[in-house]
Formats: sequence, structure tokens, C-alpha cells
Amino acid sequence: MKRTFKILLKTILYLLAAIGALAVAFIIFINTSKLYYVSVNFNESNLARFEERVDLLRTGGVYSPDSTFVDVEYIKDSVRAQEIMDYFQLDTLYNGAASTWDKALAIGKFVAFNIPHDNQKVQPEYKNAIGLWEYTRNVAPAFNCRLHSIMTFELLTAAGIKARYITCLPQDENDNDCHVVNEVWLPETGQWAMLDTDMGGHYVTDLDGNLLSLRQMREKYINGEKMMFYPAFEKGSSKKTDYYAYMAKNTYWFCCWGALGFYQEDYTTLPHSALRNRYYALVPEGFEPFRDIVYTVTHDPDKFWK
Repeated sequence: MKRTFKILLKTILYLLAAIGALAVAFIIFINTSKLYYVSVNFNESNLARFEERVDLLRTGGVYSPDSTFVDVEYIKDSVRAQEIMDYFQLDTLYNGAASTWDKALAIGKFVAFNIPHDNQKVQPEYKNAIGLWEYTRNVAPAFNCRLHSIMTFELLTAAGIKARYITCLPQDENDNDCHVVNEVWLPETGQWAMLDTDMGGHYVTDLDGNLLSLRQMREKYINGEKMMFYPAFEKGSSKKTDYYAYMAKNTYWFCCWGALGFYQEDYTTLPHSALRNRYYALVPEGFEPFRDIVYTVTHDPDKFWK
């Protein structure tokens, strides 16, 4: 009888241990899944229309030097930078001796893996890094590409990384969809690199693994050269993906602020006209930028991307 009881007790203990292990594994799975949750709103027609959109890039107007004065200014605020560093504990995301790109990528992963994509129904009251983070914790868990880019830009800037967020637009004025990403300046190689934290996160390289900027991406579309896209910042693929086709649509023309700083579009927090006194657009010759914004227009990519 005692032996039977011991066997029964041991069996129950094994079952409880197994259930406990499964419970822990489930909790880890749920939390990890939350980090990698992606909600993508790509249009299914992107892939079908890829060649058409590349043809638009090829047959549209050309870029050429012009006399337009383009000057992008960075407004420094060391106090706010430290506030953001402390709030997010940014220095725990990367090794202080890491390269600029490795630091930027760590920040990009932090934003992409914690905040999925959504076209928010409730607009955030504060459109700055801390305000946007608290919005995702207290109001809605996700927001669109522009807010992604604003938040990422502020984190990069706080970490001492020069960046600017760029609006990437289509040729079709009846297409209400555009995309917003960051360009990160890499002093080690003297170039810009595209960093997109929305829709799961992406960056792009050539087939040799060299990081590409928006300008270089556009040129490769036009020249028919392959690129490697890295969804969720993971293993790259040179095959045509929906994102590959989507960005072919949204590299027809670009625009960005002429002065950049914290609280860039946080109108309720800082009505600071110096940050919003000019807006540059890079467009092909013969193309008129649309949308109800006052642009300073240039056809000169060297000036816009300098």
C-alpha cells in the first residue's frame, strides 16, 4: 500500500513539474511573440505592379544640378538627450564601443520589436519619444510609420547618432499612401543608410552586404540591380518581396524638414517655429510635388542628400 502511494505521489509530482515547465514555456513564447508581432498593411497589388512602378522611375524626369539652396540644420538639446537616454536606458541596448550602424540597429530593433504597425485611431497627445512610448503602454499598442520614424529619430539623436526621417512618396497624386523611414549617417563610411522600424523593421544592402541609402535604392531600381532586404532585421533575401515592390512605389520623390530636433512635430509641447520653418522636396525634373505643404523644391540629389 505504501509503495503504491509513493508511486502515485511521484507520478503526481512529475505531472505538476511538467505542467509547470509547459506554463513557463508558454509565458516565454507569449512574451517573445509580442516582441515580434507584425501587422502589415501592404496592398496585395504591389508585387503585381512592380515592373510598372520601376518603369515610372525609369521614364520619369531626371535629377540634375540646380541653384536651390538646401541646408539641413540640427538643433542640439543636451538636456533632452540625457532625459531620453535615462528614460529608455539606451546605453543598455548596445556596447558603447560598437559601430554607429550597430548602435542604430539596436535602437531600430528596440522600436520595431516593441511597437507594431497600425494606423492609429486615436492620435497621440505628445509626438515625442517618451510621449509616444507612453501612448503605446497606456492608449494603443501600435502606430503608423511617421510616428515610428519620429520616435526612432529622437532615440538615435539622443544616442549621438546623426539621422533624419524622410517621407518617401509615389508618383501618383491619387495614391494617398506614402512611407516614412530614417536615414542614419555612418561616419565610418561617410554615407547614409536606410533604417525602417515600421512593419517589422527593414534595412537594405547590395549583394555584397553593403548598406544602402534611399538614394542608392532608387538608383538600383532604375538600373535593374538586385538588393538584399532584411525583414525584421534578420536574414536577407534578394527575391522580390512585397516590401521590395512597395518601396519601388515610394521612391519616386522625397521630402524632409530643413531643421531637425527633439519635439519636431510635437505641436502641443513645443510650438517652436525654428524646427518647422522650411521643408525640402527632391523631385525629378518636370514633376510637381503634391500635398498641401509649402516646399522648397530641388532636382539636385547631391544637395538634398548631402
